[in-house]
Amino acid sequence: MANRAKADVLQGTLDLMILQTVATMGPLHGYAVAERLEQVSGGSLQLNMGTLYPGLVRLEQRGFIRAEWDRTENNRRARYYSITAAGRRQLSAEKAEWTRMASIMHAVLQKEEAK
Repeated sequence: MANRAKADVLQGTLDLMILQTVATMGPLHGYAVAERLEQVSGGSLQLNMGTLYPGLVRLEQRGFIRAEWDRTENNRRARYYSITAAGRRQLSAEKAEWTRMASIMHAVLQKEEAK
Protein backbone atom coordinates (compact mmCIF):
# COMPACT_ATOMS: atom_id res chain seq x y z
CA MET A 1 0.00 0.00 0.00
CA ALA A 2 2.82 2.46 0.81
CA ASN A 3 4.41 1.85 -2.61
CA ARG A 4 1.08 2.52 -4.28
CA ALA A 5 0.73 5.84 -2.43
CA LYS A 6 4.25 6.84 -3.48
CA ALA A 7 3.47 6.00 -7.11
CA ASP A 8 0.23 8.01 -7.01
CA VAL A 9 2.00 11.06 -5.59
CA LEU A 10 4.75 10.76 -8.17
CA GLN A 11 2.31 10.44 -11.04
CA GLY A 12 0.42 13.49 -9.82
CA THR A 13 3.56 15.63 -9.62
CA LEU A 14 5.81 14.28 -12.36
CA ASP A 15 4.53 16.64 -15.06
CA LEU A 16 5.04 19.64 -12.78
CA MET A 17 8.59 18.55 -11.93
CA ILE A 18 9.52 17.95 -15.58
CA LEU A 19 8.06 21.28 -16.72
CA GLN A 20 9.83 23.18 -13.93
CA THR A 21 13.13 21.47 -14.72
CA VAL A 22 13.14 22.23 -18.45
CA ALA A 23 11.84 25.76 -17.80
CA THR A 24 14.71 26.39 -15.40
CA MET A 25 17.54 24.49 -17.07
CA GLY A 26 16.69 24.88 -20.75
CA PRO A 27 16.72 22.00 -23.22
CA LEU A 28 17.74 18.69 -21.62
CA HIS A 29 17.75 15.07 -22.71
CA GLY A 30 15.73 12.63 -20.63
CA TYR A 31 18.64 11.25 -18.62
CA ALA A 32 19.70 14.81 -17.71
CA VAL A 33 16.14 15.58 -16.54
CA ALA A 34 16.23 12.51 -14.27
CA GLU A 35 19.69 13.46 -12.97
CA ARG A 36 18.57 17.01 -12.21
CA LEU A 37 15.47 15.85 -10.34
CA GLU A 38 17.60 13.48 -8.28
CA GLN A 39 20.07 16.28 -7.58
CA VAL A 40 17.52 18.88 -6.45
CA SER A 41 15.70 16.31 -4.31
CA GLY A 42 18.91 15.45 -2.50
CA GLY A 43 18.68 11.89 -3.83
CA SER A 44 15.17 11.34 -2.45
CA LEU A 45 13.71 11.08 -5.96
CA GLN A 46 15.21 8.54 -8.31
CA LEU A 47 13.28 8.14 -11.53
CA ASN A 48 13.74 5.15 -13.74
CA MET A 49 13.41 5.69 -17.46
CA GLY A 50 10.21 3.61 -17.51
CA THR A 51 8.60 6.31 -15.36
CA LEU A 52 10.23 9.39 -16.88
CA TYR A 53 9.84 8.73 -20.60
CA PRO A 54 6.05 8.19 -20.58
CA GLY A 55 5.82 11.55 -18.78
CA LEU A 56 7.97 13.21 -21.42
CA VAL A 57 5.90 11.66 -24.21
CA ARG A 58 2.64 12.71 -22.51
CA LEU A 59 3.86 16.31 -22.14
CA GLU A 60 5.02 16.38 -25.75
CA GLN A 61 1.68 15.03 -27.00
CA ARG A 62 -0.12 17.75 -25.03
CA GLY A 63 2.10 20.42 -26.60
CA PHE A 64 3.74 21.43 -23.31
CA ILE A 65 7.24 20.44 -24.38
CA ARG A 66 8.91 19.87 -27.73
CA ALA A 67 11.65 17.41 -28.56
CA GLU A 68 14.51 17.77 -31.02
CA TRP A 69 17.30 15.36 -31.83
CA ASP A 70 20.79 16.56 -30.98
CA ARG A 71 24.12 15.22 -29.74
CA THR A 72 25.01 14.78 -26.07
CA GLU A 73 28.36 15.82 -24.59
CA ASN A 74 29.43 12.19 -25.28
CA ASN A 75 28.46 12.55 -28.96
CA ARG A 76 25.41 10.31 -28.64
CA ARG A 77 22.13 11.10 -30.34
CA ALA A 78 19.42 12.05 -27.87
CA ARG A 79 16.12 13.86 -27.82
CA TYR A 80 16.37 17.22 -26.08
CA TYR A 81 13.20 18.52 -24.47
CA SER A 82 12.30 22.19 -24.10
CA ILE A 83 9.22 23.92 -22.77
CA THR A 84 6.72 25.57 -25.11
CA ALA A 85 4.60 28.68 -24.51
CA ALA A 86 1.66 26.39 -23.71
CA GLY A 87 3.95 24.52 -21.32
CA ARG A 88 4.84 27.74 -19.52
CA ARG A 89 1.16 28.52 -19.07
CA GLN A 90 0.52 24.99 -17.82
CA LEU A 91 3.47 25.23 -15.44
CA SER A 92 2.12 28.46 -14.00
CA ALA A 93 -1.34 26.93 -13.51
CA GLU A 94 0.06 23.75 -11.93
CA LYS A 95 2.31 25.72 -9.57
CA ALA A 96 -0.67 27.82 -8.47
CA GLU A 97 -2.72 24.68 -7.85
CA TRP A 98 0.17 23.05 -5.96
CA THR A 99 0.49 26.14 -3.74
CA ARG A 100 -3.27 26.18 -3.13
CA MET A 101 -3.35 22.50 -2.18
CA ALA A 102 -0.27 22.82 0.05
CA SER A 103 -1.94 25.71 1.85
CA ILE A 104 -5.09 23.64 2.39
CA MET A 105 -3.05 20.70 3.69
CA HIS A 106 -1.13 22.99 6.03
CA ALA A 107 -4.36 24.43 7.44
CA VAL A 108 -5.91 20.99 7.92
CA LEU A 109 -2.80 19.62 9.64
CA GLN A 110 -2.56 22.61 11.96
CA LYS A 111 -6.22 22.31 12.99
CA GLU A 112 -5.93 18.57 13.57
CA GLU A 113 -2.74 18.95 15.62
CA ALA A 114 -4.41 21.63 17.77
CA LYS A 115 -7.11 19.15 18.88
